[in-house]
Amino acid sequence: MVRANLKGVFCTYKHRGTPRERRYWYHRKTKRPLRGEPGSPEFMIDFAEAEKLIVDYHAGRLNSLIRKYTGSDEFAALAASTQADYRRMLTTVEVEFGDMPMAALEDPRVRRDFLDWREKVSRASGAREADNRLSIVSAMLTWAVERGHLLSNHVKGFRRLYHSNRAEIIWLPEHVDAFMKVAPVELQRALIIALHTGQRQGDILRMPWSAYDGKAVTVRPAKNNRAGRRAAAVRVPCTRALRAMLSKLKRVSPLILATKTGKAFQKRYFARQWEIATKAAGLDAVVIDGSDPTGLHFHDLRGTAVTMLSEAGCTPQEIATITGHSLKRIHEILERYLARTRALAEGAIAKFENSPRTKFANRLQTRVAAKPAKKGKANGK
Repeated sequence: MVRANLKGVFCTYKHRGTPRERRYWYHRKTKRPLRGEPGSPEFMIDFAEAEKLIVDYHAGRLNSLIRKYTGSDEFAALAASTQADYRRMLTTVEVEFGDMPMAALEDPRVRRDFLDWREKVSRASGAREADNRLSIVSAMLTWAVERGHLLSNHVKGFRRLYHSNRAEIIWLPEHVDAFMKVAPVELQRALIIALHTGQRQGDILRMPWSAYDGKAVTVRPAKNNRAGRRAAAVRVPCTRALRAMLSKLKRVSPLILATKTGKAFQKRYFARQWEIATKAAGLDAVVIDGSDPTGLHFHDLRGTAVTMLSEAGCTPQEIATITGHSLKRIHEILERYLARTRALAEGAIAKFENSPRTKFANRLQTRVAAKPAKKGKANGK
């Protein structure tokens, strides 16, 4: 008998533990009984028929569209972390709408059904998660339209519930000092690399020692570009401070950043440790130049690096070669973040005060205006 390791089946017993013990196999989703033992001809025939029932049932429903989308080349081109997140959210979509006929997706009224579902998700999991789930649905429906499975995407262009404005949030020197005083040395290294390279958290955590040649680090971003292709590698020359840190660091792991035990940082573990450190440093509710209290995130270091390079006199083109941003994105970041940089403001005023063209303005001071003479007094009358 051929051994079979099949998923989606379960076994029940009768007279278990006795000489009369019998095993009965069932297909998990359909609950259909399966004759014989796994691997036997009759078992495999019954299993195939049960699987066909599921395929036939899902055909023409949203379930089948989700299968096609997650099995497409476009989905495969996404980063592994993005695929995992999409699958997680599409699982919740399948629970709610899996049995929806494809014909219903062509009805404009289906937009209301998805928006009502988003409101329910928002109350349970927050507005951001709700928007993200509906965004994935919209992306899938747009793919279906392009591939000819649907005629239109009635979810496209929905108004988002969640609005986040971190446009002016950067790490100031006092924030960095406070963090370095309380954070574990592993997190201190992460902050130094982020400030000196401007790279994403995921790329920093995955940065291998082979990427460092003693003069520069070569980063191959895991995030794909907008065309779905792998982003080009970025070679970042190391500053003296970064070289000094890397030269003293023991290579206990293939990766530059590792835990105390020499293991790679997992995304959730790193995020949790970073949150603990920022709270200990008092950076979970900071006020920057009169702004509302807000917490500083690791991702804000990327924008901080861009502003530091700009303050140092780098052009947008030079900054882009370091961080890997597009020029358009660099300009957007500078417009958003530079409003909070004190150095540029102080430098601008210094230039204003020292420029010959503004000398007349720098001499201005208030003075008491002379009172006009009364009529008749000038002639002694």
